[in-house]
Amino acid sequence: MKHFFIPILLYLSFYSTVYAQNEKLNIMVFIADDVSWDDLGCYGNTQVKTPNIDKLAKEGLKFDNFYLTASSCSPSRNSIITGRYPHNTGAAELHTSPPMDMVSFPELLRNNKYYSVLAGKFHMGPYAKRGFDVMHEQRIENGDGGEESWVNSLKKRPKNKPFFMWFASYDAHREWGPNKFSGTHQPSQLKPPFYLSDGDETKADLAKYYDEIKRFDFYIGEVVQELKAQKELDNTLIIIMSDNGRPFPHSKTRVNDRGMKTPFVMHWPNGIKNKNVSSKSLISAVDIAPTLLTLVGIESPAQFQGYSFAKLLIDPELDFRNHLFAEHNWHDYEALERMVRNNNYMYILNSRPMQPQNGPADAVGSPSFKELEILKDQGKLSAIQADVFMVPRPYEELYDYSMDPLQLLNVASLPEYAETLKSMRKILNQWMKETSDNIPENLTKDWYLKEAGLIKTEFHNIRGEMPGESLNATKNNAKGAF
Repeated sequence: MKHFFIPILLYLSFYSTVYAQNEKLNIMVFIADDVSWDDLGCYGNTQVKTPNIDKLAKEGLKFDNFYLTASSCSPSRNSIITGRYPHNTGAAELHTSPPMDMVSFPELLRNNKYYSVLAGKFHMGPYAKRGFDVMHEQRIENGDGGEESWVNSLKKRPKNKPFFMWFASYDAHREWGPNKFSGTHQPSQLKPPFYLSDGDETKADLAKYYDEIKRFDFYIGEVVQELKAQKELDNTLIIIMSDNGRPFPHSKTRVNDRGMKTPFVMHWPNGIKNKNVSSKSLISAVDIAPTLLTLVGIESPAQFQGYSFAKLLIDPELDFRNHLFAEHNWHDYEALERMVRNNNYMYILNSRPMQPQNGPADAVGSPSFKELEILKDQGKLSAIQADVFMVPRPYEELYDYSMDPLQLLNVASLPEYAETLKSMRKILNQWMKETSDNIPENLTKDWYLKEAGLIKTEFHNIRGEMPGESLNATKNNAKGAF
């Protein structure tokens, strides 16, 4: 019994101190655009140059199983700042906006005397603007990569208020370069992921992508130096993450790890005492909002569907979630997929199995996709490379993490997994029902021709029915299975 109470007492003691200091705790979120979890050095990528992020990870806490709720820019960002699943924000599809009565965590911070700034990419609805005192959202002031207002925003803040800063880059969204970071990574020295071609065009494409990540990393370093100069680094919680996977075939818009898993680094010298450690716990992007409010002593509204993982800052080895949920809806092409993951398995439901999963239009128009097409015409694709062209696709997919951490072998049809399949299907169906998710018949159709980049179809700019719309999902605050 004694061993049970010790961590509880430590937890309460720590947070009573945090609450006492809550007006002084600063929060800074760096969010990259289209960067995968394993494209940073601290996550094991030996090819990309990210020394500033790697240093923050070494001095802080890194999360190895942090998942977004959508592998698509605006649905993901709206989900992060509202603490709600995409279909519950009313903006499940790309380039749609939540209603004006939606609440964001920056708004709650601002209402509690935080000075709040957004600098860089916005990509959310008008409701979100209530959360910021100052917004630098024009490319002319943010620069090519979206980072050039960051340091000045920090310099110009009022010094008598705690601050929240949402620093969002355009990096590493296509198109790329040239810029002063071009050439940082040499194509000839790179080895593309196994699901892409090993050709010269893909290597050059990947090098430009890594150059943009390098720029993101550089400006994070500049902001850290300014925090040090202002003597605010120790009392500032820094978060580094992305909104979805890399803009290559097999990644962005997919609901597996390549699309949905994000890097997530937390650095806070006054609050994270265990340095250079990782948490293996399953965590969802909807958990960010309630966690930040917990750390500053603000009560979370009922609208938040996530849970606070603040306890992991004290003990990263604690378990947190039993289940994660994610969704993919229209992003250039008609789609509706749902995913649930626990510690051992990932289950995917695909309601549009006759649609190939080429990736978004920008990835389809890329040199990397074109080299896959060449291999396809030559009959030289590997099984995993061919996946982006496969039609029909499985209606259900099940992956066993114990033997297949990369989600390459769908075991849904194997008899020995029948009970697991049934169980995971039940959990997903329960979550969809409880959170008012559905599968509309009249989804938004393809706006672009398949495998043709940005060539428009007759359905361009025509919206169908949004998932959850007919069930009034924006008014449903149910959290679903945890």
